[in-house]
Amino acid sequence: MQRVAIMPEKKPINWTNAITLIALAILVGTELVGASWAAGWALGGLFQLGATIGHVIEIVFIVIGFIGLYYFMRTAVAHESFRS
Repeated sequence: MQRVAIMPEKKPINWTNAITLIALAILVGTELVGASWAAGWALGGLFQLGATIGHVIEIVFIVIGFIGLYYFMRTAVAHESFRS
């Protein structure tokens, strides 16, 4: 006799919450990553580090911005679930 695994039924998507989370990701992501990029550019120019080192600093700050966005969105999804 073969056992069949029964999958739990998924809850439907609450589109109001899903659209809110998507808009939040766009807005906060643009602000956070843009500010991180600008900070890297400003520090590279302030200390006159040259183009290559300035770009490396920009990339490091952009990665930090994306990491911050990841943790922010993880918390937002935990508080505002898009599955009803």
